Amino acid sequence: MNEIIKKNGITFGIIGGLLSIATTLYAYLIDLTIFGSLWLLLFIVVIYIVLNIILLTKTKKELNNSFSFKEAFTTFFISMVIGVVMSVVFNIILFNLIDLELAEKVKQVAMESTSNLMKKFGAPTSEIIKAVKEIEKSDNYSVGKQIQGLFMNIVISSIFGLIFAAIFKSKPKDQF
Repeated sequence: MNEIIKKNGITFGIIGGLLSIATTLYAYLIDLTIFGSLWLLLFIVVIYIVLNIILLTKTKKELNNSFSFKEAFTTFFISMVIGVVMSVVFNIILFNLIDLELAEKVKQVAMESTSNLMKKFGAPTSEIIKAVKEIEKSDNYSVGKQIQGLFMNIVISSIFGLIFAAIFKSKPKDQF
């Protein structure tokens, strides 16, 4: 494997993981309501896109603009797996070792924000109650659910990685 691809993938994976951890820490230490915010999700998606654009642009430039689809996807994949694993390991530690009551607090925030959002969109009370009960039954922060989420995140992120790789790959030199 190319050293540039490996180095950039690892570096940006660590950066992505640290940004995710910092975001979670901010929500935990400053304002738990952020856990139920659509703004947090939007922020994470924007950061994720920007970070990957920077990663792939930098790597392509360092490879003298010779960047195959496989190399672009490999760079993305290394970065994504490192970042996601760091984030999930941190969340497992935070929710299951450091603050055992945090999952319940976040669940309450999620129930309130879901209820408020559904009310805002005019959902019937019966549907709001049904949605809140589903959240109440869930255990999204158990170790098993977090590991399951890790694999789902890798699969979904890989789809985006394929798109990014298609965008950032170089055309073969014989096409110029």
